Amino acid sequence: MNFTGVVLAIVAFAIIGIFHPIVIWTEYYFSKRIWYVFLIAGILFLVISLFVKSILLSSIFAVIAASCFWSIQELYQQEKRVEKGWFPKNPKRKY
Repeated sequence: MNFTGVVLAIVAFAIIGIFHPIVIWTEYYFSKRIWYVFLIAGILFLVISLFVKSILLSSIFAVIAASCFWSIQELYQQEKRVEKGWFPKNPKRKY
């Protein structure tokens, strides 16, 4: 039996789940202005995934990269959700 796919699915699910609160936290404290950090991290993880020999680890790094890239779009969506009142605004930040 080969459990690589099952392990990858579980890890991908966990990574995506971890990035959701990271995006919320990032927008709350830094706003969408910090999107480039996700871009740099995504590129870095993507390059790392190209050079890792293990298929499983390479796939995990690629999933992290994709989550970083997706988080850029989610930062902009999170800002809209805050404007709608679905999430709290940071009272220390000027809007």
